[in-house]
Amino acid sequence: MTDDTAGGRAAEENLRARIAAELDAGRARSVGLTLEALDETELVAQHSPLMSPLVWDLAHVGNYEEQWLLRTVAGGEALRPDIDVLYDAFENPRAERVGLPLLSPREAEDYNARVRDRVLDALDRAAFDAGTPLLDGGFVYHLVIQHEHQHDETMLATHQLRRGAPVLADPPSPPAPGAFAGPDEVLVEAGPFTMGTTADPWAYDNERPAHTVEVPAFWIDTRAVTNARYLEFVADGGYDDPRWWSTRGWGWRTASGKRGPAFWTDDGSGGVLRRRLGRVEPLPMDEPVQHVSFHEAEAYARWSGKRLPTEPEWEKAARYDPATGRSLRFPWGSAEPGEGRANLGQRLLRPAAAGTYPAGAAPSGALQMLGDVWEWTSSDFHGYPGFEAFPYPEYSEVFFGGDYKVLRGGSWATHPTAVRATFRNWDHPIRRQIFSGFRCARDAEGAAAAGAVQGAVR
Repeated sequence: MTDDTAGGRAAEENLRARIAAELDAGRARSVGLTLEALDETELVAQHSPLMSPLVWDLAHVGNYEEQWLLRTVAGGEALRPDIDVLYDAFENPRAERVGLPLLSPREAEDYNARVRDRVLDALDRAAFDAGTPLLDGGFVYHLVIQHEHQHDETMLATHQLRRGAPVLADPPSPPAPGAFAGPDEVLVEAGPFTMGTTADPWAYDNERPAHTVEVPAFWIDTRAVTNARYLEFVADGGYDDPRWWSTRGWGWRTASGKRGPAFWTDDGSGGVLRRRLGRVEPLPMDEPVQHVSFHEAEAYARWSGKRLPTEPEWEKAARYDPATGRSLRFPWGSAEPGEGRANLGQRLLRPAAAGTYPAGAAPSGALQMLGDVWEWTSSDFHGYPGFEAFPYPEYSEVFFGGDYKVLRGGSWATHPTAVRATFRNWDHPIRRQIFSGFRCARDAEGAAAAGAVQGAVR
């Protein structure tokens, strides 16, 4: 046996072990958000027409796993082909899923366990063939792992919409970073950078291929907009002044009657409370604002004299290293996200205070570009030049060109395996149940000479 052969086998075994561990971690998280958290009555209920019953999500992740890892990859016999249509997200809008003849929570648990047992048996024999795109680098396994974690984040959004006492343990936040001493915004110089990726085995089709984008110089906020700053917009009558809103945004504001972010309420004495996963608490002023729509983010940005960043601007600020001319996988480099770099993976049930993770800073100096809150950009969702749908058009392509805005960076609820500096999320501009916030940007006119003009954000 040559050294190359032995090394290749060792790498394959390491990949197989990581896949098994990640599959188990995702399932433990799903069970913790469903069977271990709520009784059957709450699992089969629809807590909001925006979301599925939690029991639908629980069985859906198992059915997705069966279709991709048992039938497609392993060529195994279908366990429950009769339920495929029930758990097809495109055939069944969320508001209608509660009326379907779904598996009960215990039936879903049993079904998922049977699927997983066969998947792990087949994994022992899997060959990660570089000539087979689905298996190259373990792509199809990564697809299934990320899919389950994405549904776990969706389940957390359902928990947020649910009425009732808290059921999830609330870990303590890390110590507040204290008064922020850095600049309010950082300058990103003009020039090209590599956007997207070609080689990352975890990347989805909409992150591919890598391509060069020329970006003019711009300023971007060092930190996401906080509750304190957003409250200034509210107090200044921002929701009553159409000057700050787009035509569509003002139409949404007036039709919906919204007066602030979702889950904010007046405490009756001039203060603000928020409801968070069943807890009602004073609004923490130093956390990034969350549960705001694109329209609200855009209005705030205009009120502050700025705008939302474009998607290329956001990605360049998050990963481009001018010292090397390289685009990094994560803002800090190639090391996997750890607790000291980003608030991801449900480590906390809330955003961390703005400025908490200096070790996770991007080369631009921008902080917390991954984790805490998804950040709205001004860009519509579309494919990159040379885009090819893989492994199915319904993951990305069917959403191109529609009424979707791109969000970047992940949230506190996003698992580390399901986010990176190239990852792209998208949603309707009116959505607020997601864990969404934003940071602002502005053009850099005469940027090379403007290095001292810092702290201009309102």
